Amino acid sequence: MKLLVVGAGLFGATVARERALKGDSVDVIEKREHLAGNIYTEDIEGIQVHRYGAHIFHTSNQKVWEYINQFATFNRYTNEVIANYRGEIYNLPFNMNTFNKMWGVITPEEAEKKIDEQRAAMAGKKPENLEEQAISLVGTDIYRKLIKDYTAKQWGREPKELPAFIIRRLPVRFTYDNNYFNDLYQGIPVGGYTQIVEKMLDVPNINVELNTDFLENKQDYLNRYDKVIYTGMIDQFFDYQLGTLEYRSLRFDTEVLDTDNFQGNAVVNYTDSETPFTRIIEHKHFEFGKGNRGKTVITHEYPANWTKGDEPYYPVNNSENNHLFTQYRELATQETPQVAFGGRLGLYRYYNMDQVITAALQFLQGNFFDAKRNE
Repeated sequence: MKLLVVGAGLFGATVARERALKGDSVDVIEKREHLAGNIYTEDIEGIQVHRYGAHIFHTSNQKVWEYINQFATFNRYTNEVIANYRGEIYNLPFNMNTFNKMWGVITPEEAEKKIDEQRAAMAGKKPENLEEQAISLVGTDIYRKLIKDYTAKQWGREPKELPAFIIRRLPVRFTYDNNYFNDLYQGIPVGGYTQIVEKMLDVPNINVELNTDFLENKQDYLNRYDKVIYTGMIDQFFDYQLGTLEYRSLRFDTEVLDTDNFQGNAVVNYTDSETPFTRIIEHKHFEFGKGNRGKTVITHEYPANWTKGDEPYYPVNNSENNHLFTQYRELATQETPQVAFGGRLGLYRYYNMDQVITAALQFLQGNFFDAKRNE
């Protein structure tokens, strides 16, 4: 089978590799100048820099963990996020260290009592938006200092205007555990993420072309290949004919500093409204300080409204957008049955890395590849 994969991120690379190993002829095209999509890392001052924001691999799926470990050795990095609210430092996710700093409580019983007192503001009321949902979970103090302004910056709208489900699974722990994730497996690939996709695509039957935009020659590609896997924006694929889905974008400001240690942690979130960025990433801490002596690399991350032409980073999965996405899926089934959509943008879902791989492996188990297109 002659197969085209559009996009060299994790979804596209997984599908390309597995189909090439089955004997398909696979061309991979990528509009950027590099492989690995948003997990791309590059060496700056001996430090693996995450160009598109912090990426920590975590999963409880043993099959996915074993799959990704074919391509890199992972270190024991544990994601312990710090929140900075106007110079006050708190641990995330919310745990006993957070509660002790916030209120001076020491025992889980004291913490639960304090949160219950503040939850009373929502007594008998069903949460109708993100603000009410957050207060019902962690009370007013934590919401005000650690959720309200950070959320407004991240989503570009006030929490009262956001649906409750966004924060419904907010982790609240009554233990002194700063590990952000509950997953069984967690770590950072030693030497960065780019090598993973490079190795995934380094098999016979795969040809890769960078700096190549599928949409510039869309019909020609559709005519030339039996099957197409498209990992870009599904609404852009159809030239927005049903309407434009909503996305959030990001801007990254990365700089090299002449110091060995800038902030003492890989990720520090800034949760106040006065600070324009949401977080600072200090990349060397992902690999425990590895890098050139007296140098560090930091990235300020700024959320941004998305407009056509900007880079989309994650979907806005409210009911209106999800309904529009369903309409695009139906359109795809009717008009382009030889095209499958995948990844965050093609499936319009906020996926973690392990979920992308899981989705790709599940897709490979389906019947999309059962027969070639009728010529």
